Amino acid sequence: MGMPEGWHGRSVQAFIVGALVLLLAAGAALVRRAGERTNKIALDESPKLVSFVTARAATYQPSRSYIGTLQARAEANVGPQLIAAYVDTVLFRPGARVKRGQILATLDCRNASTESRATAMKVREIAAREQALEDQSSRYQSLLDGGFVAQNEAEQELAKSQEQEARLLSEQAQLANSSLQVDDCVLRAPFDGEIATRTLDPGAFVHPGTPILSVVDRGKVIVMVDSPEKDFELVAPGTRVTLTVVATGQKLESVIARRAPKADPSTRTIHFEIDLLDPNRELPVGTTASVHIDVGKPVAAVRVPLYAAAVKDDEVTVFVVDGDVARQKTVPLEGEADGQIFVDTKLAAGSEVVSQGRELLSDGDRVSASPEIQEVETRGAP
Repeated sequence: MGMPEGWHGRSVQAFIVGALVLLLAAGAALVRRAGERTNKIALDESPKLVSFVTARAATYQPSRSYIGTLQARAEANVGPQLIAAYVDTVLFRPGARVKRGQILATLDCRNASTESRATAMKVREIAAREQALEDQSSRYQSLLDGGFVAQNEAEQELAKSQEQEARLLSEQAQLANSSLQVDDCVLRAPFDGEIATRTLDPGAFVHPGTPILSVVDRGKVIVMVDSPEKDFELVAPGTRVTLTVVATGQKLESVIARRAPKADPSTRTIHFEIDLLDPNRELPVGTTASVHIDVGKPVAAVRVPLYAAAVKDDEVTVFVVDGDVARQKTVPLEGEADGQIFVDTKLAAGSEVVSQGRELLSDGDRVSASPEIQEVETRGAP
């Protein structure tokens, strides 16, 4: 049985109309769903998410902090001063303790020793000739007094004796120089101390002034510090200080021993020094120390983390949570220490100070505030 004429065309049209209806229905559903999710509240009216820390009551002590360097009371580089030679022996390594006059190293000075002995023999020869000429000059002088020789002959003999005496003095000076060179081949400790560095080993060739070892005496350590010129009165001799040795973490107390009367012309800083007795030689020299000086009197204050405040000149601006509103507050600055900022008690202790999110706040903004995680953990700790 055949299909009615035109049926195929009508079915295609029906299919297309049905598809369009479905698409329109789906689009309407999507539009309605998007409209339901649209926030009808203005952004300015929604509370801003922030976190806060609690301001704590504290006492602030005005102070100054400086960085100093620990130096040994005595330090010396040991090496030849007069002669160039090969290093023969080096007897110690860093850390060894030595006594004054103890041999630390030797040089190969066979040539200098030979020259010194040759000079000594020459001095003996010239001394013998000088003595003979002096005796002969004395005899001519006695003969001159008796009229047996001419004045000219006596004067010539005296001149020969004086010439030989001058040569003798010259050779004696050369012998002394040779002896110093020979002594320079044996290097000794200039004082009781410890070997700090060893820069050369046997076989190296050294020139005058080249150090082979260095020796330090740590019986007393000097902390050398430079302060700004405006702190001249604060670093007067006798001022008590506390120090932290960075290398060991030791905390020490002492007083300023001396202060320079003149500022450094290039840095405009005042140099002062602190003496530390170290009989056990525990402090490493050449290291850093943090020097702290308390000035003025302790004052009552309130502290908040530095990152929760904006500091400008002598004032601090913070945002304080008041219910669901952030209030901007500006208070006088007392000081800063260890990542904390100390402000006047016009900011009440216990105030909830916005820490995270304060950069986006204005005075009077609505906020949804929660305590910082670290603060919550601290409160819950036993």
